[in-house]
Amino acid sequence: MSDQFPLPYASSDLTGQVAFVTGAASGLGRRFAKVLASAGASVAVAARRRDRLDSLVEEITAAGGKAFAVQLDVTDANQIPGAIDAAENALGPVSILVNNAGVPDAQYAARMSAELVDKVIDTNLRGPYLLSIEVARRLIARKAPGRMVNISSVAAYNYDGHGAALYSITKAAIDRMTETLAVEWARFNINVNSIAPGAFRSEMLEEMLERVGDISKAFPRKRLGDPAQLDSTLLFLCAPSSEFVTGSVVKVDDGQTPR
Repeated sequence: MSDQFPLPYASSDLTGQVAFVTGAASGLGRRFAKVLASAGASVAVAARRRDRLDSLVEEITAAGGKAFAVQLDVTDANQIPGAIDAAENALGPVSILVNNAGVPDAQYAARMSAELVDKVIDTNLRGPYLLSIEVARRLIARKAPGRMVNISSVAAYNYDGHGAALYSITKAAIDRMTETLAVEWARFNINVNSIAPGAFRSEMLEEMLERVGDISKAFPRKRLGDPAQLDSTLLFLCAPSSEFVTGSVVKVDDGQTPR
């Protein structure tokens, strides 16, 4: 049976694939877009800040890759179909979705305004859910396989009570979304998985560190993650070699949090 697969079966070649990455203007999303492009995928980079997207497209193109900028606010459901249309018109049918867009709340639950509650839920959960549905509908209509990778957080499993309760709740919901959609769409050959990073250097984290100081001293290895250390997990979940993996949450946290 295994003779049909090469030894080892671990290709990360994404040639011919089209990826749609949200939150690509900065941080992990920007890195993810470049990684997927370097593996051969054509990448639609989506975010609200068009100027940053244009510079990312230039960077990917200069490195020999192919990319297209799509301005998108994931909290606006009406923008989602048009954003996927734009990506597919420019690059071809989307076969990989990376739901990376997210916002922290850094607030105690009882102090949050209704507007902030809506913003966090709409960005971290509702937007990724609606994007997943939109891409899945198109894959199902084409009878084409697909890969979806949702960016969660180890905050889904650990909360110290010092603010950001809603962030933790939405990330836990993302992981449950991953598990349920994986089951529903398995028969269509759409794999849905999640990456739950620990503390990695990013714009979002740097803003927090300015308020609370160096948190790495409390970690077993006394260090923060480098975004490059997520590359292999992202590529594995997007590549053909992970075709038997769906509904999984991969924690990448360097042992930072208790199990």
